[in-house]
Amino acid sequence: MDFTPDMLASMAKVEASRDYNIALEPRRMDADEKDALLAAYHPDYRQDAFDTIKVGPNAGEKCPKELLALLEANSRLTELKVDLDKIDYDVDVLVIGGGGAGSSAAIEAHEAGANVMIVTKLRIGDANTMMAEGGIQAADKENDSPAQHYLDVMGGGHYANRPELVAKLVTEGPAAIKWLNELGVEFDKEADGTMMTTHGGGTSRKRMHAAKDYSGAEIMRTLRDEVLNRQIPVVDFTAAIEIIKDENGRAAGAVLLNMETGKVLVARAKAVIIATGGAGRMHYQGFPTSNHYGATADGLILGYRAGAKLLYQDTLQYQPTGVAFPNQIYGALVTEKVRSLGAKVINKDGVAFVHPLETRDVEAAAIIRECSPDRNNGVDAPNGKAVWLDTPMIDKIHGEGTLEARLPAMLRMYLKYDIDMRKVPILIYPTLHYQNGGLEIDANDETCVPGLFVAGEATGGVHGRNRLMGNSLLDVIVFGRNAGKATAKAIQGVKLGKLTLKHVDEYAAQLKEAGIKSDIVSPKLLPNYARGRKSI
Repeated sequence: MDFTPDMLASMAKVEASRDYNIALEPRRMDADEKDALLAAYHPDYRQDAFDTIKVGPNAGEKCPKELLALLEANSRLTELKVDLDKIDYDVDVLVIGGGGAGSSAAIEAHEAGANVMIVTKLRIGDANTMMAEGGIQAADKENDSPAQHYLDVMGGGHYANRPELVAKLVTEGPAAIKWLNELGVEFDKEADGTMMTTHGGGTSRKRMHAAKDYSGAEIMRTLRDEVLNRQIPVVDFTAAIEIIKDENGRAAGAVLLNMETGKVLVARAKAVIIATGGAGRMHYQGFPTSNHYGATADGLILGYRAGAKLLYQDTLQYQPTGVAFPNQIYGALVTEKVRSLGAKVINKDGVAFVHPLETRDVEAAAIIRECSPDRNNGVDAPNGKAVWLDTPMIDKIHGEGTLEARLPAMLRMYLKYDIDMRKVPILIYPTLHYQNGGLEIDANDETCVPGLFVAGEATGGVHGRNRLMGNSLLDVIVFGRNAGKATAKAIQGVKLGKLTLKHVDEYAAQLKEAGIKSDIVSPKLLPNYARGRKSI
């Protein structure tokens, strides 16, 4: 891959200043500096990118315009016929989503004796879990504690996190690692079997457990194998398009749409777990994304129309280090582990302008500021300004071969385009990475709608207004397992009443009364990048 003359000239400045940047890195910002930076440059603070929700439980609150368009859209049932008297699937627990949270939930519900089924619009494992690279946090070392982890999480989330959820996340973290290890996850270990751990942005201890730089893929491989070994039914290429309730207001299943045949199906269940993941493919504010193809905020739409509340729907995470060059992988994730191993963030003049392990929102805002017209310190790349991540620093600091050993997938990704990140720095810019907010849950993963549970990235409250590295994989395991156990208990003695979709009609009536008209349907299900065609 050919760098432009301007890129090469800037790269020479990076190489010339490498020894200095290794010896002296920027100090961490204080609280006031962080707040000022975020307010000026972070995408969550752009007022023109948000509008006000007019109907439903969160009426009056702000929401990204892209998400609001789906909340105000027409139900897919306006175009499809459904017969609730014809039951295609009848189970105890219906899990919507086949990623880390959904799989963990299904495994635990099955372990507790429940008749559980997974339905997923793509395939089991086609999820953001699979794409997570850097690792999973847990305070299981002698110099660490869940209390210390708790403080890091709360600080990283700007103290907006729900304390009861954070307490569960950190106290059950060590058990989650033990569970995964026993299931067969190949974590990085020392010769004596001790887990290898590293720092992440905003962490005060080295508690990041990893499997090279494909941690999510390794965890998802193991969970998928466990689901299949248990013979838990998985209905692939079938999307949930509405939650079904019974006449008493309890979540009682979902209307399903076969993505290949267009057939409408009905699944009845005594409890429903939404584990549909994130929203990166909504491309909020035009940002590229590191998310998998199906990340279109489906769970938020399904839950909201059913009456569940949203929490922090106005906050997204922009991973500071997304690929800015080459174009073929624009927006792909460059794991934070690269920075935790020593690579510094450098501007066009070879200056390290921000501490490499600030929290992700602060790091991203600093990069956006550096590339803004205010400073104009970014490198000219095909899709706009970018900055360098000086990856050769890793081998220079830790010894030759370290990058290849600890980041093999990342190295291979770049080598496909003739870029050897062991020898040259790489160009990066923030990419839309995580949905900080979602559906509001209690400590048992349940929403305000009886029988409707949520786990993983579709929830709000665990991470507050910003997530720390490694806590997403921990989230899907801790709260996925929690949802499975909780639903297995919640279904005891449940007798469902007559199935109904009355709530869908009532929501449509609220939209009409508010004067809201739309020519689109939701949930979105899949993005569409072809010109002249409507999204699915």
